[in-house]
Amino acid sequence: MTCETASAIAAKLTKTVFLDALGTLVELEPPWIGLRRALGDGVGEEELREAVRAEMAYYKVHSDEGRDRESLADLRERCAAVLSQRLNREVDVATLMEAIRFSAFPDALPGLGALRDRGISRYCVSNWDISLVEVLDRCGLAGSLDGVVASASAGARKPDPRIFEQALRLAGCAPEQALHVGDTPEEDIEGARAAGIRALLIDRSGGGDVSSLEEVAAHV
Repeated sequence: MTCETASAIAAKLTKTVFLDALGTLVELEPPWIGLRRALGDGVGEEELREAVRAEMAYYKVHSDEGRDRESLADLRERCAAVLSQRLNREVDVATLMEAIRFSAFPDALPGLGALRDRGISRYCVSNWDISLVEVLDRCGLAGSLDGVVASASAGARKPDPRIFEQALRLAGCAPEQALHVGDTPEEDIEGARAAGIRALLIDRSGGGDVSSLEEVAAHV
């Protein structure tokens, strides 16, 4: 059996599509835009951007620690402290959170709708704290998803296959019945394949397996 034939057979068995959040379903407005509005011109542009990048890097490593309301509040306090230290001025949590704004990619709702019309269930699987459901809801996507698995609640982060195993249990399907779509080769593609799940790399600038979420339905 050729690889192409095997892929075609697997595609016919697809029951569920998992999708990453940031870079796949939603995009982030650069937080320094909102912080500039809040902090004024007293901070240099490059200094502000570097401080935000440091805060984002800290959050990425520690996002799993936001497992409940209390631990999430503590995580956000620490993130604000990282930003404050880098800027040498106080930035409170409210100011930081106001500057973090997500929006759905234009192809997200049409792509999810096309999968729904084919009878395919849709789950977001992402490295995120427990606020992921709220973020997706604010972006208008929660109603188009059948469930959400955040690394903070799963106790494992991509590329660890355990997060996908939890998603499979939630979806009630076998690995060969699932397809994962994400924008990072290591976390999404390698992680999904380690769990026995087919994977598609999305790259809206070209160079991936798909350039739009509207193309995913053709792979199920």
